[in-house]
Amino acid sequence: MIQHLHIPGTPTPSGPYTPAVRAGDFLFLSGQVAIDPATNELVVGATAQQTRATLQNIQRLLEGCGARLEDVVKCSVLLLDAADFQEMNAVYAEFFPLAKPARTTVAATLMDARLRVEIECIAYLGNASNPNV
Repeated sequence: MIQHLHIPGTPTPSGPYTPAVRAGDFLFLSGQVAIDPATNELVVGATAQQTRATLQNIQRLLEGCGARLEDVVKCSVLLLDAADFQEMNAVYAEFFPLAKPARTTVAATLMDARLRVEIECIAYLGNASNPNV
């Protein structure tokens, strides 16, 4: 079964996509950016600040779907500038201190010139606390 999930307290999508899609025991999160969920405005700042806000949005989405960061099996990170890798990586490591998912990181042109980072992920829900979500 496939479920298209919209989680309260997370940023509202700005286009025709679903923030989270559950397919069986896997949860696919669309690319997340540094949007303040209270205002739906971009958190403008350095790569570290945007990475933190982005990962907090991912954490909110996961929790709303009954999962945790520890359930993430794969992340794809898009950076505006490859020179920002260390800055992004330091914040990323705070969110994944023990259970480190597989990851791809690439430099890319992002959809808004103010964006420095975008992250998408896949989580495995076979161990999640709320299998009905």
